[in-house]
Amino acid sequence: MESLVSTEWLQQHLDDPDLVVLDCSVATVPHEDGSFHNESGRALYEQAHIPGAGFADLKGDLCDPDSDVEFAIPEPPAFCRAMGSLGVGNDARVVLYDSFLSAWAARVWWMLRWVGFDRAAILDGGFSAWTGEGRPVSKELSVRQPAQLTPAIRPGLIADRDEVMAAITDNKVTLIDTLPAVYFRGEECMYARPGHIPGAINLCGTDYLDDTGHYRPAGEVAGMLELESDQRVITYCGGGILASLNAFVMTRLGYQDVAVYTASLQEWAADPANPMISGSKPPAAANRFCACGAAVSVESNFLM
Repeated sequence: MESLVSTEWLQQHLDDPDLVVLDCSVATVPHEDGSFHNESGRALYEQAHIPGAGFADLKGDLCDPDSDVEFAIPEPPAFCRAMGSLGVGNDARVVLYDSFLSAWAARVWWMLRWVGFDRAAILDGGFSAWTGEGRPVSKELSVRQPAQLTPAIRPGLIADRDEVMAAITDNKVTLIDTLPAVYFRGEECMYARPGHIPGAINLCGTDYLDDTGHYRPAGEVAGMLELESDQRVITYCGGGILASLNAFVMTRLGYQDVAVYTASLQEWAADPANPMISGSKPPAAANRFCACGAAVSVESNFLM
């Protein structure tokens, strides 16, 4: 199974006994004052989902409830127990999807990779592609037999604040800010301070998607990245969600040393000791496509 699968492939394999399908949706809800907050997507899942799919809750047992950072990663054993309760065992195959731009699914894909599980894929185009093609949906809640997922941690896939700080002055490491350019330049701000981490380049995560939410062809995406495939790369955004989408794409393209700063600007911008700068222009490659325009800015808190 490839790490990116089509709706046609998934419908053909829905009844495979080793296949676990998981809806990873998070709901971004607007307030009257124009701000947004994230809620579990379970209600969306219960309204309609791909037949047989379970629900992977990034606002529930797939995050650390004791952290001040939204979407903080749980301890590996806790994450593996949560995935095991959804039927994800060592020998399973997993297809992940969500209802908005596949970045929530990419976050779960990256965490699975972090604990050593490589038999996961993302549904290209997500739930909108599935329903847009008239494929079947269900309201029936899926209950799978619990399974054993054994962690084999790859610590290099997750970066922390100290590694990011060191990367600022290390020319062997590239920091990639995956937010839209207006946030990178500091013209708009969602976190404690505007701007970006010094030395970072800007490659907006949704630039890897076309206007239908499907991933752009590999050759097209490869032209956006002008880095050595074995160079250490750390991606970040607001809370490691768009950053996971970038990491997924780069891994598919053969980049061998990619990490996600999962706490991202939620943590970094909140501490005045962590430097930030504003006003820099992103590289030309980051503006080659305009996929991160209206769809993302409308649901601003999605940029976590």
